[in-house]
Order: sequence, then C-alpha cells, then structure tokens
Amino acid sequence: MSTSAPASRSVRDALYEAPGPRTRRGVRIATAISLILVVAALAAIGYRFYITGQFAPRYWTFFAKATTWKFLLQGFAGTVRVALTAGAIALALGLLLMLGRISHVKALSTVCRIVTDFFRSLPSLLLIYFFFLIVPQYGIKMSSFWMLTLPVALAASGVLAEVFRAGVNAVPKGQVEAALSLGMSPLRTTLKIVLPQAIRFVIPSLISQLVVVVKDTTVAYVVSYPDLMQNARVLITNYDALVSVYFTIAIIYILINYAINQASIYVSHRLGVKIIR
Repeated sequence: MSTSAPASRSVRDALYEAPGPRTRRGVRIATAISLILVVAALAAIGYRFYITGQFAPRYWTFFAKATTWKFLLQGFAGTVRVALTAGAIALALGLLLMLGRISHVKALSTVCRIVTDFFRSLPSLLLIYFFFLIVPQYGIKMSSFWMLTLPVALAASGVLAEVFRAGVNAVPKGQVEAALSLGMSPLRTTLKIVLPQAIRFVIPSLISQLVVVVKDTTVAYVVSYPDLMQNARVLITNYDALVSVYFTIAIIYILINYAINQASIYVSHRLGVKIIR
C-alpha cells in the first residue's frame, strides 16, 4: 500500500493557515459586535449633527451648483498631477536606491542604505516645511507644485526602495547562481534575471503605495497649492460648512483610494501574484 508524500507547505501557508470552525465562529461574532458598535457610533454622530443643525439645507445646497463641483474637479486635477509626478519620481529614485543598496561596492551600499533609512524615517510634512522654509533661503525658487511634489516623492522613495529590495530577495537564489555559473556578470544578472522578476513580484505593492502618496498630498495647504483638500478649505471659508465639505471630500478620497486598491488586486490577478488581504 503506497502512501503519497504530504504536500509541501510554504512559509506563507504555515503563517497564514486557514482558520478552523472555532476561529471562524469567533471571527463572525467579533464582526457582528464591531458592526453594531460602528452603527451605534454613526448614529450618535448623526444625532449630534442633527441637534447642532449640521443637516440644515444651507450647509448642503451649494453642492447642487455646477460651479462647486467644477472647483472641486480643479482641485482633484491638481491632486492627480502631484500624485502621478511624485509617484514617478519615487519609483525611479527608489529603484536607484535599491540597486545601490544591493551593490557589492560597500561605500555605495552604505550611502544608499543611510539615504533610504533617512527618507523612510522622516514624515513628508517635515520635508515639505524644509522645501518651503529652508530651501528658499539659499536662493532656490520653486513653485508650490514642486515644493509639494518633491518632498512627497522623497518620502515615498525610501519605502519603495525597500519594496524593490523585498522583490529582489524573493527571486530564487538558484537562478542567480545559475546565471553567474554561465559566465554572466553580476550587473547583467541583476538587469536580465533578477529585476524583471522582482518588479513583477512587487507591482501590486507599488500600486498600493500610490494610496500613501495621494494621502500625503492632503498637506498641500502648507505651500498653498490648489489641490482637492486646499479647494475644500476654500469652500469651507466661503460657505461656513465645515462638516458637509469635509464629509464630501472624505467620500471622494475613500473612492480614489478604493479604486487604487482594486487596481492593485486586478494587476495581482493578471500577473498571477498572490496577495494577502
């Protein structure tokens, strides 16, 4: 009587084993309790808004005007410009930092590691203040667009460098050893064998990182750049409608980030890359 060998289990399978009946029951109970608490909290918030008059028509009727949405659309376009430009710069710089980090040149590797850790550790708001208050003192004039875009890109580049490095580490070492044994140089091995696979592994994470970039653009008020949040602040000033405007803007940001996350999931499925949700 032959017995089949047990299927090999990966580290991911061991760490994220499917829950048993008791665990699933506990999850359902916790989910139900959480939903009840969330609904109760929303009801309490809604009641407070009601008794303070926040549902009065004057706080909401201006959203029926085409000019309001045109103004918000202009801010949305500003947000998109910053997010896409910062994302592109962060991708390029993050890739360069990763290549330097894995370099066999010790001095270059050390410098790239320090730069990566530096940008990862600093909040983007602090970098924005640096470009807004310090850089002009040295005679460097920048538009509000670049005073916002560059700090956001630099902050994201440190994170993306580590994302790229994780992708490189995910490439089987045997492939690298095989390429080197065939006479390929380390640089050619990295460019031809390692990078294409590493980038494929981390594309979903790169797309998801765009969510962080979008959220970082919300501090555009520091440099008075007309993004979605800055234009929302103008509406609040004009109509004295803080709750209604922030509620609407929050919904818009949720939809934007949800769309980015769905794009990440779609790309993951197209590439056959498994992601844990």
